[in-house]
Amino acid sequence: MAEDRIELPWSRFVAIGDSFTEGVGDPDADSPGGLRGWADRFAEVLSDRDEEFAYANLAVRGKLIQQIADEQVDAALDLRPDLVSICAGGNDVIRPGSDPDEVAAKLDRVVERLGAGGATVLVFTGVDTAFQPVFRTIRGKVAIFNENVRKVALRHDCVVVDQWALEELQDSRFWAGDRLHLNALGHHTIARAALDALNVPHDLAPLDPPPVPVQNWRRARKEDVVWAREHLVPWVIRRIKHVSSGDDVVAKRPLAEPARRGRDGVGEGW
Repeated sequence: MAEDRIELPWSRFVAIGDSFTEGVGDPDADSPGGLRGWADRFAEVLSDRDEEFAYANLAVRGKLIQQIADEQVDAALDLRPDLVSICAGGNDVIRPGSDPDEVAAKLDRVVERLGAGGATVLVFTGVDTAFQPVFRTIRGKVAIFNENVRKVALRHDCVVVDQWALEELQDSRFWAGDRLHLNALGHHTIARAALDALNVPHDLAPLDPPPVPVQNWRRARKEDVVWAREHLVPWVIRRIKHVSSGDDVVAKRPLAEPARRGRDGVGEGW
């Protein structure tokens, strides 16, 4: 698609949330904080379309929805966005004993605040966890939360990015080694989905994942053991100690600034 300038209905985008929006799983040395992620990719397209377009990202990994409400919403509103995204509640829903209805009630209050000034609000459903053995048991909770997200979106006239419907995300090749965060392929897919949800013309084409590696049962189980040691056990220990992976992390893009960048190849354009 040609890089002609088009008139966007928005001039300032602010993203809030947790690791999903911070971009964890999509490392990039040229991006602030060393992470790119779907929100950067999404904002890059909008910045390419409008040189005055500005973008801030206040998301921090590990945050629960109440922490996002307390720590990010006022800061986001101070930036006076006319487009704001929030993906929150995932860290709450995956915790044992959490109530997806209560989490969604908190999301409802946050969305009401974000949209009070007339900004377009972008919300996200959770991913269908059927493909992931570790999280398959919470599939029902995620589905309930998703229905609540859609209800919140209807009540407050939000735009929904439906991750549950993205079949690509059922493929492990779109996920990082920790099996919890999307990799570059996954974040690219979400950027496309967000642009499509807002009916923004773009030239982000679907990307083909690498071939599935050939492995036997023994190798697969060995990888499961390595994953549990390097990712699952530390996550459990943090829960026990009541600490978060984001305790010492600050927002990677606290100011609303342009986010232009070339997107002309797998290594550079992703």
